[in-house]
Amino acid sequence: MPPIRTVLLLVAFALLLPQVTRAQTHYQPYSIADDPAFQSLLRRLDAQDAEIRRLRAVQHPAYGQGPAYGQSPAYGQPPAYGQHPAYLQNAAVPVGSRYADFGAYIPQVEENSALIADLEKAMKNKASAGHKEATMKVVGRVHADAWGFPENDSDIDLLEGGPGGPQSRLLFRRLRFGVRGDLPGNMQYRIEMEFAGGEDSEFRDAWIGWNDLPYVQTLLIGNQKRPYGLDHLNSSRYNVFLERPFVIEGFNQDARRLGVASYNVSDNERWTWRYGIYNQRLVQDEGDYLSDNWQPELAGRLANTFWWDECSDGRGYGHWAISGTAAFPGGPDSDNDPTGPDKSEAQFRTRPEARSSTRWLDTGIIDGVNNYTLLGAEGVLNFGPLQIVGEYQHVWVNRVTGVGDDLGFYGGYIYASYFLTGEHMPWNRKRGVLGRVKPFENYFAVRTCDGAVERGIGAWQIAARYSYADFHDADVLGGVGESFTFGLNWYWTPYARMQFNYIHGEIENNGVTQDPLVLSGNYDILGARFMVDF
Repeated sequence: MPPIRTVLLLVAFALLLPQVTRAQTHYQPYSIADDPAFQSLLRRLDAQDAEIRRLRAVQHPAYGQGPAYGQSPAYGQPPAYGQHPAYLQNAAVPVGSRYADFGAYIPQVEENSALIADLEKAMKNKASAGHKEATMKVVGRVHADAWGFPENDSDIDLLEGGPGGPQSRLLFRRLRFGVRGDLPGNMQYRIEMEFAGGEDSEFRDAWIGWNDLPYVQTLLIGNQKRPYGLDHLNSSRYNVFLERPFVIEGFNQDARRLGVASYNVSDNERWTWRYGIYNQRLVQDEGDYLSDNWQPELAGRLANTFWWDECSDGRGYGHWAISGTAAFPGGPDSDNDPTGPDKSEAQFRTRPEARSSTRWLDTGIIDGVNNYTLLGAEGVLNFGPLQIVGEYQHVWVNRVTGVGDDLGFYGGYIYASYFLTGEHMPWNRKRGVLGRVKPFENYFAVRTCDGAVERGIGAWQIAARYSYADFHDADVLGGVGESFTFGLNWYWTPYARMQFNYIHGEIENNGVTQDPLVLSGNYDILGARFMVDF
């Protein structure tokens, strides 16, 4: 019978299909014999086999003295322990010593069996290559909201569409379900649907891509976030406040667009940059874009984590980034027709950092826009449980001669947050965005055997934000917004939390919704959200 090493190699080669290793520019045939893990298992098996033969020789002195090891027809079937004639005649070996050696033999056999099981598992995994290299992970999130508008001026009623004013509401802010995974050939994919609109379902992230490419590293094609505005690049799963600031949502409404983008990070993870070309139309509710005018934009972001406290595993860090875009919403020869399927995307609008029915800041579609450019700057400082974040963005709108003056819109925000329970806001250096909060102790409440109740408190965070945006210039009366938001976050686990926001704000000089009226007013808003993700 052939040695166990030969048998295992033959079985491995019979089961395994040719493999293709991942490379940046080419592929090479895969061989199980060259796999370091396979070689390591074989070396461990050889060592265990030698130890078993040694122990057998101790128990049976004549063992191994006949035909060469592995060549005897009866190999693998030695006499029952203690029955070998030579063993019975070997009075020179103390019985206690023999039994001590035999006791050591048992765990050797058990370990050898475990090694064989590991090898079989490794062989099975390798044999499942090919089509089964494709992976799929289910992802999703549920954000259930409650909003109330306890106090507002009469002009705010008109902004919301009538004398009734803004109404309290219960809704699913987000109800997403999707899949993501890897494909053979260093590819990846993601498809995520939004069901919060009831019958009007939409897609969100929908792309295919490649990893480990020369120069561009990761390349994605499809619906994805445009790379400006930290508060938009952060996942809604991790943001500190319920809704994003005026300027971030106003200049990058819903963030995602069809495009081709590259994502890069330096070897030391201090620098990260992304850039791409996008179509400006928000097609996630339409499915396509029909027009001879592509309305393209070029956008990019360069970010740097200039301070990272290794000793505390990132409880202290500092970050800055600049971002920008050059957009051509109507093309150089377009009159920016506001009607039809190819209407211009030269419009900036946003809600009052809450879920209202209408946008309270809105430039409308701006006539005669040749192009516009955006420049943004952002910064983050984190000192353990304390975090300070700020952003500023400015848009310059260039219009066709004779249509109107060139325009400028701008805004920003700053906020501070603090964990009362001592946790911190994690930072993802590879992407330059916030990460997932992990409470020191998850929230729980269970009854013990003696009738008492044991509880975990979770993580508690307080936050305050000031936000400002000016969408009012020349003949465009999009309004000026200013707000203060106070937040309380209760993290139950890393995947579930509750959020509470109180907002006091003011809208001024909004002349679009009720033209020729110019509306101004104060408002108060309360918001709460229960959220889970997986």
